[in-house]
Amino acid sequence: MIGLWDTTGNEVVKALSAERRSAGGVASGMALSLIVVVDEKRVREAEAAATIAAAAHPCRLLMVVRDDFERPNNRLDAEIVVGGRLGPCEAVVMRMYGRLALHAESVVMPLLVPDVPVVTWWHGEPPDRIANDYLGIVADRRITDSAMAADRVGALRQRAVDYAAGDTDLAWTRITPWRTLLAGAFDTVEAKVTSATIVAPESDPTAAIMTGWLAARLGIRPRLEPTTSFPRMRSVALECANGDVLTLTREDSSAIFTRTGQADRTLPLVRRPVGDELAEELRRLDADGVYAEALSAFARVPGLNSRPPKRVHEWKDPAVEKRNVGAVGPVNAGVNG
Repeated sequence: MIGLWDTTGNEVVKALSAERRSAGGVASGMALSLIVVVDEKRVREAEAAATIAAAAHPCRLLMVVRDDFERPNNRLDAEIVVGGRLGPCEAVVMRMYGRLALHAESVVMPLLVPDVPVVTWWHGEPPDRIANDYLGIVADRRITDSAMAADRVGALRQRAVDYAAGDTDLAWTRITPWRTLLAGAFDTVEAKVTSATIVAPESDPTAAIMTGWLAARLGIRPRLEPTTSFPRMRSVALECANGDVLTLTREDSSAIFTRTGQADRTLPLVRRPVGDELAEELRRLDADGVYAEALSAFARVPGLNSRPPKRVHEWKDPAVEKRNVGAVGPVNAGVNG
């Protein structure tokens, strides 16, 4: 590992090239560039997830930690790791302070692997508008995680409002095992599904996107049965026109599949680490049309699949916004008081 403190973007580029040569990496061999936007407190979580994902998709990991936008002096600290604790990936962890943090692309862009796709992943509260972040604009794929927002279902709904081709959310990735098991059940079922019931907490974004997927695939409006007894989606029940009921119920790391007139079956339904979920999303670098349809059906925002894949960068200065909020707050409090 190489540590560079109070450095420049040019020095980071030179140090990465030198470290690759010393590690014997003359040809890059990288399948993609993965930009991770993360808070300081979640850096180790993001590194652990990226290590798992990089085992399946060798990448150059560019981790951006932005802090203290109003600091009077710009500062860049960087750690460079090639083939070390982060597995087969080439990694640069960059901590940016001051106004430099608002222009992270000036450091990140020269570090992108030439001629390979770019993926940006926000490991933290997802942005309301991806167009406000240039690191999202340059990416071919953009991965958010609504489960990390204060209002998780509201954040997922915002993903529909802000959607462009190439977007995805890990709430969608987390229902892949559920979708696989439910779709497999219809290998032997010919009757039409007439209704569906999902048992889950009201704040669970995986249940929310599941309602959208079932609505988009089956042309029905699933009913959510709220529960406070379980922290995440508990079961999905499908009622068929012939009277049969198919139910998939989570039990620890497995699921019980029941169907009218048949014996119950135990199926695997393991909760995966974030790294496996990230690796799944890195398998495809084109737009996910099925996700767009499910998101559209959940949020009732039509036409997501017809939106253009590109965004235009919309500049936003959080430091100025913070000062404006501070100036307006007391005035409003006086009026309301």
